[in-house]
Amino acid sequence: MNVTRLALGLQYDGSPWHGWQTQLSRNTVQDQLELALLAFTQSAITTTCAGRTDAGVHAIEQVVHFDTSLDRPMSSWVRGLNAHLPSSIAVRWAHAVQQKINTEDGAAHIAERDFHARFSARSRTYHYLLYNHPVRSPLWTGKAGWVFRQLDIQKMHDAAQLLVGEHDFSAFRSVDCQAKSPVKTIHRIALSQRDHVVMITFQASAFLHHMVRNIVGSLVYVGTGRQPVEWIGSLIKQKNRHLAAPTFSSDGLYLAKIEYDPAWNLPQEASPVLPYF
Repeated sequence: MNVTRLALGLQYDGSPWHGWQTQLSRNTVQDQLELALLAFTQSAITTTCAGRTDAGVHAIEQVVHFDTSLDRPMSSWVRGLNAHLPSSIAVRWAHAVQQKINTEDGAAHIAERDFHARFSARSRTYHYLLYNHPVRSPLWTGKAGWVFRQLDIQKMHDAAQLLVGEHDFSAFRSVDCQAKSPVKTIHRIALSQRDHVVMITFQASAFLHHMVRNIVGSLVYVGTGRQPVEWIGSLIKQKNRHLAAPTFSSDGLYLAKIEYDPAWNLPQEASPVLPYF
């Protein structure tokens, strides 16, 4: 029996869900996807994602893989799974990344090197949206973090650049983080603004648990004048989570893109940005 490894591009509004990872409540994105797979294939399938998202966090393009012996067109996987998924979750694309072929001696031979949604990733990009207005807007509830004090975007940009490069990010690491090392490399942090909405884009090889939301909280401190630009640099040096700002709301966080070797030929979105931008 031949087994194919499939990759899916998944998009979801995280507001109704308790994060990605399966829970007993079954109220997670992974649970909903695996229930859809069960309904569509009539078999239990376990999925692996590129990056686990917390409760309330959204995904413009999450990448998931799983193994199956079913031989169906990729378009059938997309339409079939979406028919069983709630409106807040959708499969955007499906792609066969490799096939395991059973040889005469019963051993499984993998035609290509292993693809893994998480471990094959080269980098990850997140967006964080801030609604900057004196009065909260119900239209942005669950979709953006709210800051009622005026933000100085230039100061936030200058402070963010102190985080670019390889650093020990212990000051921005959750106490529940299970990463082996706090040292990560941020490739880029960019800020843009349209009307009252600010978008902060982070690209890194990998992130610590709550790292983006912890950084956003500290950048907001700089943007509102509570702390100077140089404070961000001192946080990196001191490596003390208690000295940084509190973890910011999950509402405005979006997993935007997972980058892989082009040789995998994944049909990813060409420019996975938020519709408002």
